[in-house]
Amino acid sequence: MSIQTFKPVKEGKVREVYDIGDSLIITATDRISAFDVILKNKVEKKGTILTKMSEFWFDFTKDILPNHMISTDVKDMPEFFQNERFDGNSMKCKKLEMLPVECIVRGYITGSGWASYCENGTVCGIKLPEGLKESEKLPEPIYTPSTKAEIGDHDENVSFEQTVINLEKIYPGKGQEYAEKLRDYTIALYKKCAEYALSKGIIIADTKFEFGLDENGNVILGDEMLTPDSSRFWPLEGYEPGKGQPSYDKQFVRDWLKANPDSDYLLPEEVIKKTVDKYKEAYELLTGKEFQA
Repeated sequence: MSIQTFKPVKEGKVREVYDIGDSLIITATDRISAFDVILKNKVEKKGTILTKMSEFWFDFTKDILPNHMISTDVKDMPEFFQNERFDGNSMKCKKLEMLPVECIVRGYITGSGWASYCENGTVCGIKLPEGLKESEKLPEPIYTPSTKAEIGDHDENVSFEQTVINLEKIYPGKGQEYAEKLRDYTIALYKKCAEYALSKGIIIADTKFEFGLDENGNVILGDEMLTPDSSRFWPLEGYEPGKGQPSYDKQFVRDWLKANPDSDYLLPEEVIKKTVDKYKEAYELLTGKEFQA
């Protein structure tokens, strides 16, 4: 008997999606991207760390809203996936109709938000108090959604009002309702998880979530969740507003690429090792478990 084979129905910068009929298999590869470009290196075991971290957060937040995770055990997947290539870095998920919004929440002012604030006192059109320092905690987290771009294109920041208009075009009569749910769920998820992470010595400066609709039109949390790929994690120890912060995430890679513009997106081995070590450290601090590939 030959094993049924599967090919990805969608390939993102990092993940591959397989359709197995009644559900999906989402595999986090060891690819890494920065500035919307897939780098030439692989970061060993990165995909497993991302999958395990998403699994942890999905379990942690299921009281706020349901998510798409079914299982991370390859024994629950078709035989094709029951091997080393998929073991640990794959998640069986419910099928959702994904909503075309990147739901970004910022609890601290940094990155492009800080640059915008320095220019005109706003972040994504939201007026902020005067006198904030770089990396300072905001009085309240802000919701700054963006469009979801195709690979190679850049996401574009949009106002909350524009997300209502965009969703209304696709779901007549539902635009306002869906936009409000995305905003409210995003803030609620961030607040719960950021408070927990702080107790473990990690600041979640910002992150993004993605949501979809199930067969009954309910909003469900999908994609990945609070990984170093989708978030900025800072160590609480040594945190000091007024400057950039060391990070557990891709910022390390971004900084190296900025400092080496002629790299052709090829990282040296020591940068790769430091990156995966940072990912592992974040996973172990947040989950309280030793990372085992």
